[in-house]
Amino acid sequence: MSEITTEHISKDDSTGIRETYAKRGLSTDNLIRYIAIVVLFAVFSITANNFFTMRSVLSLALQTSAITIMGIGETFAIITAGIDLSIGSVIALSGTIAVMAANAGVPIWLSMIIGLLVGAFCGLLNGLMITKIKLPPFIATLGMLMVTRGVALTISNAMAFPAPEAFSQLGNGAIFGTGPQFPGISYPVLIMIAVAIIFSFILSKTRFGRYTYAVGSNEEAARRAGINVNRVKNFTYIISGSLAALVGIILASRMATSQPNSATGYEMNAIAAAVIGGASLMGGVGTIGGTVIGSFIMGILTVGLTMQGANYFLQLIVIGLVVIGAVTVDQIRSRRK
Repeated sequence: MSEITTEHISKDDSTGIRETYAKRGLSTDNLIRYIAIVVLFAVFSITANNFFTMRSVLSLALQTSAITIMGIGETFAIITAGIDLSIGSVIALSGTIAVMAANAGVPIWLSMIIGLLVGAFCGLLNGLMITKIKLPPFIATLGMLMVTRGVALTISNAMAFPAPEAFSQLGNGAIFGTGPQFPGISYPVLIMIAVAIIFSFILSKTRFGRYTYAVGSNEEAARRAGINVNRVKNFTYIISGSLAALVGIILASRMATSQPNSATGYEMNAIAAAVIGGASLMGGVGTIGGTVIGSFIMGILTVGLTMQGANYFLQLIVIGLVVIGAVTVDQIRSRRK
């Protein structure tokens, strides 16, 4: 785990924390990940039929959008040396409540905002349990995972409800489509791009982003430097919960139904994307760009193996081995430091 001194934290110019972490996106590790994406893409283009087509690329981007968005939220939690295991259940609860609100006559845009607020509230509860009750992030978010899943199943009676037709536009709409071979860039992909740009800016260019790195690198030093550590942690979990809710709304819109049983295990995909992208489970290290790369590595592996005829179980094995390798590299790097 890298160490940040009080002197570094107190600086607000081009040196200190901003200089230290702004360069992470250009690190050798990220270069290796870019090369990995190119190699994987080349291999599957050769070995899998129809992988290297515009339609397949757009489909890959669409399938990867959910992992990327929730992975970005998870990255914030991991950078603070925490973790959010409640993502999958928050996705299910937020999507369910948004659909139920729309079916109750609430305007579509407002029902989606309600779903986002549900996710933000769950994130706030996670943060308060960690900062006020002093529960370990693993335990707090594991408990929230079970509570939110239970609430989703209870309020829906464990049943799926169809959504109004207008609700499905967000998840199934696209722009610039010209035909079957180019169906257009889907709205979830555009949302993914916007989320990546916004939160990359927040993490790398704002005071909150620098404080997030500082808390994860050395919480005590950050506290002594005058950083409100509890507030930073609370906001990181609110971000994670809100982005999970956004994924829940998108998935509910794509399926045009509420799915209280959906997104089981999605938190593992989010963690895997962040870790493969270079985020350290020890805290203080990670970038949004890295998480985007990590999610696309997972997406290429999943789509490529599927097109080669590999079953789901083999896909789990391959992605699991990649995660183990990424964490192993991180542990070796930390010991050397």
